[in-house]
Amino acid sequence: MKIAFLTPEYPHERTGKSGGLGTSIFNLATGLGKLGHVVSVLVYQQKEDVIFEENGITVYQIRNIKLKGLSLILTQKKVQRLINKLYIEKRLEIVEATDWTGFTAYVKPQCPLIIRLNGSDTYFCHLDKRPVKPKNKFLEKHALNKADGIISVSQFTADVTRKLFILKKEIAVIPNSINIDKFQPIALASEPATILYYGTLIRKKGLLELPLIFNEAHKQQPFAKLVLIGKDSADKQSGSASTWALMKPLFTAEALKNVTYIGLVPYNEIGRHIATATVCVFPTFAEALPVSWIEAMALKKAIVASNIGWASEVIDDGVNGFMVHPTNHTLYAEKIIQLLEDHPLRVSFGEAARKKVEQTFEMEIVAKKSINFYRKFVK
Repeated sequence: MKIAFLTPEYPHERTGKSGGLGTSIFNLATGLGKLGHVVSVLVYQQKEDVIFEENGITVYQIRNIKLKGLSLILTQKKVQRLINKLYIEKRLEIVEATDWTGFTAYVKPQCPLIIRLNGSDTYFCHLDKRPVKPKNKFLEKHALNKADGIISVSQFTADVTRKLFILKKEIAVIPNSINIDKFQPIALASEPATILYYGTLIRKKGLLELPLIFNEAHKQQPFAKLVLIGKDSADKQSGSASTWALMKPLFTAEALKNVTYIGLVPYNEIGRHIATATVCVFPTFAEALPVSWIEAMALKKAIVASNIGWASEVIDDGVNGFMVHPTNHTLYAEKIIQLLEDHPLRVSFGEAARKKVEQTFEMEIVAKKSINFYRKFVK
């Protein structure tokens, strides 16, 4: 089958910065390629129109058309022309797009169009308890209603999205995936009592709760270290240009001495940082199905994560990780300390976590499920 992904981000040095959405598309595209399918990636919001190929995947960089008041619709029509050209030339049979800001609302491809729910703006605003831009909600709803099929990366995201947009369509649930070959457990000397968070530094991922959690953990384990890896971001609620700047005053003076913020690191280096950590923490409030959790689990790391919504679709509490609400700082810290002090428990969690990833989130397993879904729409 010939599949194209339409996305605003993709993890490649030519296409700019990418987050979890781009990583999830890259992993699925790689899995489909391994199964013998032909994959293209159409990346809009680019500075130039370029085509290149890497690892068997053809990437089309699409420069947005800039004209005041008309940029979005003109770019949508440009993308539509490209999709239809590739379809006529038999280079693709089906297109999968993301739900973010409803880019495909006015894209009319001649081939089937699938939308995968990785979390729309409306969805994240709902979880963050903040207003969504009416334009974004309108476009997202229109895009979902006109899509030929919808996939969600978690049942929680499917249920919330259906309710927010009053959708009648069936939504298939197929999770995000990772390349487990690139996340093989490696024997590196762990730093003593190292707690790792990696991901964007942003309020919705619980980064303003993490200092308060670490303060509690530091009281019981004065030698424990907290390491933060990821891109800093602005905070819309306070107007601050830096979430890290908001975090620092929340640490006690003594706890802050044991905190290291490394910043953004190349994706191919993150495995080494995970391997040297003792425990990984993800106190997030808003996700669809986080790839970062799966990566840490594949590397047999014990995790303390949020217990909200999607979490139970990734972690089995007390079996392959702990789940605690991010605002319960004391209990969250207690679970971290329990893992720091109990090596056999960390090993048990790690083994169970790796097994779950192999059975549920391995990219070829997820790719096969996706192909079975696509075949419903491709004659």
